[in-house]
Amino acid sequence: MGKVGRPRNQTARREALVSAAGRAIAERGLEGLRIKDIADAAGVSQGSVLYYYPELDDLVLEVHRGAVENFLASRQRTYDEALPGTPVARLRALLESGLPDTAEDPVHGLLYELHRRAGRSPGHAELMASLFAREVALYTTALEVGAATGVFALTASAHDLAHGIVALEDGYGLHIISRNAALRLDRARGLMLAHARVVTGCAEL
Repeated sequence: MGKVGRPRNQTARREALVSAAGRAIAERGLEGLRIKDIADAAGVSQGSVLYYYPELDDLVLEVHRGAVENFLASRQRTYDEALPGTPVARLRALLESGLPDTAEDPVHGLLYELHRRAGRSPGHAELMASLFAREVALYTTALEVGAATGVFALTASAHDLAHGIVALEDGYGLHIISRNAALRLDRARGLMLAHARVVTGCAEL
């Protein structure tokens, strides 16, 4: 009998491990994360995890990269598919989609947990900065289109205003994830929309 070859679809195996690691991080946090937790979540042996990712940090970085890309793709779809497709509808959809739905929101919870690595890891810092910049770019487009069509009367450059909006999202989102009773989802969304009405001069938001 010949030797057993490597799995034919190593990409699928790696993706499954990244997904499992993401679930393990969301449930246990980064500090206590163990290879065993990831193996259990993936339904494989610890040796299988180590075969594909000998260094746990490399796997965590892949989790962060995947979380960023998936979140950005979701936000882009929200923008593209907003109905009726007007600048107001698109901006409102973005504003309403940028916050965690609950303190247990798995996507935002995972991102906030992974962002904690940014201060100690250039790779994680780059991913965090990339996410921020690309969200700013998305909001910049939404604001510029609204201004170009005469719907918005911006109080500053679209780029500067987009920076402020994303920073507000991040701040409010952290409070929601942290279970601050004074800043629940409905309150945070209301504040985001109020801010947007002021900086765009658009009462329809």
